[in-house]
Amino acid sequence: MRAVVQRVREARVSVRGKVVGEIERGLLVFLGVGREDGEEDADNLAAKIPQLRVFEDEEGKFDLSLGDVGGGILVVSQFTLFGDCRKGRRPSFTEAAEPQRARELYQRFIAKVEERGISVAKGEFQARMGVELVNDGPVTLLLDSKKLF
Repeated sequence: MRAVVQRVREARVSVRGKVVGEIERGLLVFLGVGREDGEEDADNLAAKIPQLRVFEDEEGKFDLSLGDVGGGILVVSQFTLFGDCRKGRRPSFTEAAEPQRARELYQRFIAKVEERGISVAKGEFQARMGVELVNDGPVTLLLDSKKLF
């Protein structure tokens, strides 16, 4: 699984003009599921992301996690994170998981984060979404479940 994680002051996702998920201070997570991903990948990212120390303490150092600041997570499915642009000009998405499997792992990731006591808002899987955010920093990180350990 791949995740683009952005520290935000606020973020919201809408479908057909209606807001379906919204957070204030926290993390916006664009989450992509690959063909080779399984439950362990979802579990590992769900354990890692809430514990990332990307919020500043009183001294301005990245030393606080999501739980420390009482923030939430907004999760948006993003199969295009598995787009391969090496050949030609049109991305290939052959490495992205099939929709049903991707949905299962997306939902597992969300459930595992919620089990940690973190408030989770989400987009609508397989929908065309509008995402609005105010990136705080900016702070943007790339995580790949295959490269965590």
